[in-house]
Amino acid sequence: MEELREEAAIRFNGIAKRKPNFKLGPITLEIPAGYITAIVGPNGSGKSTLFKMALDLEKPDDGTVTVLGHAVGRSDDAHMKQRIGYLPEEPSEHESKLKASEKARFNSFWYESWDVNRYQELLLTLQVNDNLALGKMSKGMRRKCDFAIALSHSPDLLLLDEPSSGLDPLAWKTMIELLHRYMEPGDRTILMTSHIVEEVKRLADYIVFMAQGRVLGVYEKDELFSSWFTFFVRGEGLAEHKIAGIPGQCGVDSIGGSTFRITTNRAFDAEQWCEAEGLQIVSRQALELDEIMSTLLLQDQRGKRKS
Repeated sequence: MEELREEAAIRFNGIAKRKPNFKLGPITLEIPAGYITAIVGPNGSGKSTLFKMALDLEKPDDGTVTVLGHAVGRSDDAHMKQRIGYLPEEPSEHESKLKASEKARFNSFWYESWDVNRYQELLLTLQVNDNLALGKMSKGMRRKCDFAIALSHSPDLLLLDEPSSGLDPLAWKTMIELLHRYMEPGDRTILMTSHIVEEVKRLADYIVFMAQGRVLGVYEKDELFSSWFTFFVRGEGLAEHKIAGIPGQCGVDSIGGSTFRITTNRAFDAEQWCEAEGLQIVSRQALELDEIMSTLLLQDQRGKRKS
């Protein structure tokens, strides 16, 4: 994670949270300023809890959280929160009777940088009628409305929890375009969670993998997808104990004879190793995000068993 240490929009330092059926952490994690970071992982990994801690909606039992240079929960943080936009995974039930325009008007009092023209422009782009009660809207329409409200004060930090939930393909494409436009100034940061592989691939600069309240790894996106591959390797007299020495090996399976399926997170080094060993790479296939997640989970489980 050294590449993330020059500047961070959010720092989670040794945070931990203990609940009756769940334990988060301890986690030390830095979210780089000026980039889009996506947290991915199974439901119940602790992703939404991290968001709530960044907003001081939930306090860690141990550790500290720093957001935009401000220690969360230590002093008056109104100015810091004015620089944040937040889209929760689930809408607030108590807002359901409000018209969207009423919610927007309420938000305008709290955010000094609220831009009514920006708000109206976003409504038009997203095709939202804000004269409707939020509770009467479809899930996708309400999502678009809440998204527009979160963006209308041009926050420095945008927290998006499953932003495309309920959106149709056209609205999803529009959201992607708006987020790319939001990042154009170069000094804004997005931290998001998503189960949509294509969404992460199109938006994220960095990817954080989480499971069971722990961080399994942090990767630069382009490096991640260029490094994680499955190779099918063949060689006369090839044995599993030898093929296990391939660089970055994350899994070896015999598929008959002297042919093996190998998963590696160091594709270039693995190819060089096979060439030096006189082994033939019959085919190669880049891993998708969900396949990488599955591999990391398997490695984590093996590590637990060994310890």
